[in-house]
Order: sequence, then C-alpha cells, then structure tokens
Amino acid sequence: MAVPTNATKPPTIRQVAALAGVSHQTVSRFLRSDSTLLPTTVEKVKAAVAELDYRPNLFARSMRTRRSGMLAVVLPGWVGAERTLAAACSVAEQEGYRVEIVIGLGEGPRALAERVRELLSDGQVEGVLSLSPLEPLAELRGRVLQTGEYDDRLRAVDAVAEDAGLVREIVRRLADLGHKHLLHAAGPQDFTSARIRRTAYLEACEEFGLRSHGDSGGRWSAETGVAALQALPDKTKVSAVVAANDQIATGVVHAARVRGWDVPGRLSVTGWDDLELGRYASPALSTVAVDRESAGRHAMTRLIASVRGLPEPEPPAAPLGRVEFRETTGPVLRRSRRA
Repeated sequence: MAVPTNATKPPTIRQVAALAGVSHQTVSRFLRSDSTLLPTTVEKVKAAVAELDYRPNLFARSMRTRRSGMLAVVLPGWVGAERTLAAACSVAEQEGYRVEIVIGLGEGPRALAERVRELLSDGQVEGVLSLSPLEPLAELRGRVLQTGEYDDRLRAVDAVAEDAGLVREIVRRLADLGHKHLLHAAGPQDFTSARIRRTAYLEACEEFGLRSHGDSGGRWSAETGVAALQALPDKTKVSAVVAANDQIATGVVHAARVRGWDVPGRLSVTGWDDLELGRYASPALSTVAVDRESAGRHAMTRLIASVRGLPEPEPPAAPLGRVEFRETTGPVLRRSRRA
C-alpha cells in the first residue's frame, strides 16, 4: 500500500500505521517495545518505520510519559572508542533515542560518576552507557551500564574468559617462537580490561614456563610503552613485549628503534585493538582485532532493554576478538642474526 507523504513534513505515526496495515495504537505499542505484540506485527511495523524513516516526536513523548528520550554515552579521554560509539549511537537512533556524549578528559571514576548521577537525577537522560570506568553506582543499577570490557559487576563471564584466552594465545605463540623472557606494558589498572590482560599474561607466563621481567601499568598511551622499554637495562634478556593496547605497543616499537633494537629481530611486540595505523605501519603491528561494532551494538541494546524493563538480550554468538600476528612478531633466533 502506497502512503503519500508531504515532503515538507516528517511522516506521522498514522502514516506508519497505514503502511503497516495496523492501528496507530499498535504502532505506539511497538515504539514502547511492548513484548505482547506478535512477531509478525513487529516486523511489519519495523519495516514501515524504516521505509518512511519515521522518528518519534521525542518532546511530545517526554511530556506524556515524563521520559526525556535521551541517553548518554560516557567516553574515556583517549582514542579507541570511536567504532564502539558509532555502533552504539546507531542502535539508539533506531530505537528512537537521542544521545548525549560525555567525554572524561582527565577525570577519574569518581568524578565521572558524579556527572552521571547529575544527568540522571535531573531527568536529562533515561540511561547511561559508560565506556569508561565509574565509581560503583549501586543506587542507579538498571539505568547505568558500564560496557563489559571495563566493568567488574556487569561484565559477562564468557567475555572475561575470551580476553584471557586471547592473551594466552599471544603468550603461547611467543613461547613457540622461542621467547623465554617477556615484559608486559600494562594499561591503567582502574580499567578492568587492563587488569584482566595483566592477570592473564602472568598466568600464561607461569603456564608456559616463561619469565616475566615486569608488568607495570600506565595510561593508554604511547608514553607508557616508551617508559616500559626505557626502564630495561641494556643487557636485558627480554625479547618480547606484550602491550595492553596498540598505542602502548607503538611506544614500545619507537623506544626499541631509539635504542637500536630491531623489531622483530631483537624484540617482538604485540598490541591490542587493531588500530588502522598499526596495520599500515612498518613493520605492521601484531595485535588483537576486536569487533567494536558488535560490542557497541550489544552494549546499547542491553542499556535500552534495562531502561525499558525488558529481559537481558543474548550476547553476540561469534567471538569479538582474534589475534593477528603480523610483522612485529618473529622467532627469538633472529636476535643472533640482527642484533
């Protein structure tokens, strides 16, 4: 059924209803995520909404329901969350929400938690998705979701196991290449992800009989990698560095070059995140490629379900991460040829 629309005005809920072949009350129930609607009805209304590019009148809805139609996303003050953010915002928009971005530049978990509490207490937003660690907000449970990668309380057990398994795969590969002396350039330990990777690294070193020469943490920045490598003595036996993310790994590679150490001949290096620049660097960075888009979509879906009082959605079926061994990783034997 063709539904004429006025090009100068946005489509209405009644036009959506006409296109879907249902009542406008049914469309309203769909927009409220009414779980009693038949799956066939949901699909028809969803298709009509997409075809007409319908957006709910959020202001009118907030006047009726005392809901703002707004969600907030809290970002850490470092590069790396863009893909997660874009995917999360896409889901929010599809569900009829607007998104406010809060960037925590130089703010710790406590300060960010206070900002979140203010946003929620005065009704500016209905829920908050945080990609940065917050102080526990027990009284706001259900309205604040910290992504699994950073939050102890809300992180899924299988996701923890996946990250730990990826670290183990990296260390096992280095052991297979003949590396016996490793260093971990860790991330900030107020991030659960950094703590998980550090713990998994230490456990893997013990499992494979390798010696760790340190696991100090720092910011998610190249300076952390530079400092970690500069702290090593000239005659160190360290032949591989497992960095907590690609930025730290980039700092390790830079510091190695400054010291005249060939990568990977003298030193193998791995990162985490698969940043685009790392793929095209010379040598290309070995890393963990993470499906940030799936992670972002799932996180926002979880938040919206929590805000609406719906059941917890199922996690993505496919693993979110995989190890990509590239040019910064090689056999320890290359050290004797190139050092």
